[in-house]
Amino acid sequence: MDRVKNSVRLTGYAGTDPVVIAFGTGKKMARLSLGVHEFYKNSLGEAIDQTQWFNLIFWNHKVELVEETVKKGTALRIEGKLSAQSYTDRNGDQRYTTEIVINELEIIDKYEL
Repeated sequence: MDRVKNSVRLTGYAGTDPVVIAFGTGKKMARLSLGVHEFYKNSLGEAIDQTQWFNLIFWNHKVELVEETVKKGTALRIEGKLSAQSYTDRNGDQRYTTEIVINELEIIDKYEL
């Protein structure tokens, strides 16, 4: 193995409209979910359509592209890296989340999925 790399590539549909947050420093961040379908047959031969959901994070100039072109249902091809976070919720419980910080974004025709 040459080197270990944190890299994720997915193709799916935007499950939400982007939520944009502007920071006082002039930076912007956008969040949206991506639904990725997996089709397979189970042990009984039944066709299964399963959707997995991923949380995406966009920063800076990618936010502008997302704001202008992405809405719920848009077909996307993304590449990014996993980012794991932990936090304490209001009840004092430790929570964990994993997001994908996007490096590359391509809006594709829904027939390319």
